[in-house]
Amino acid sequence: MSTSIFYHAGCPVCVSAEHDIINLIGADNVEIVHIGEDKSRIAEAEQAGVKSVPALVTPTKNVLHLNFGASIADVKA
Repeated sequence: MSTSIFYHAGCPVCVSAEHDIINLIGADNVEIVHIGEDKSRIAEAEQAGVKSVPALVTPTKNVLHLNFGASIADVKA
């Protein structure tokens, strides 16, 4: 993975964090994944270690959980 992946569920907390992440690291350096709309990516997020969204998975596979918006269990429901 050469870019970061930002997982979110579309809530106001997530959207605000998305804008901040893009401003901080640049749109070319992050893939935005809205798991509320693309539930097929939830398993991928879980496998990466994401427990709640918004979360940023770095190129070194560190998971940075940001201001709590929703748990993965809530997004699955």
